[in-house]
Amino acid sequence: MEKGLIQVYTGNGKGETTATLGLALRALGHGMKVLIIQFMKEKSGDSEEKAARRFSPNLTIISAGREGSVSKSDPEPPEVSSAQEGFLIAKRAVECKEYDIIILNGINTAIDDGLLSLPDLLHLIDSKPSTIELILTGRNASPEVLDRADLVTEMVERKHHCTKGISARKRNKK
Repeated sequence: MEKGLIQVYTGNGKGETTATLGLALRALGHGMKVLIIQFMKEKSGDSEEKAARRFSPNLTIISAGREGSVSKSDPEPPEVSSAQEGFLIAKRAVECKEYDIIILNGINTAIDDGLLSLPDLLHLIDSKPSTIELILTGRNASPEVLDRADLVTEMVERKHHCTKGISARKRNKK
């Protein structure tokens, strides 16, 4: 890439992670290296992590948080610590320029929930080398982040299966 852009996927609808996984897959097809740090999601051995192992060493997925709701007024210390560790990994990845694309999945939510500092993210955005594509996802992206982005996509929920009582599904192995 001649110029790495800043992309933001936000909103109350489903699809931010799915969109970024599609971008990652396309980048892998072009021989690029991709780092995905998943804030607000704990390590679970889920299908995304299993798939990432198939693309190793060009795809790395790191979980840096706990899934579920966070108390915005008083987040638990392990939640803050995990998010901050993930952010340090992101900072190092930006500095060392090892990856072509860095996806900070759920970082907007982590900032909105008080787990990370908005000024720290803005500094990371502003100091990003021009060769790295930086993709930020999560609800409630701040106006400052949106202003710095080259592309902003807002996911809008029109209909969702969970309102009918259908939860997330996994394939049954036969």
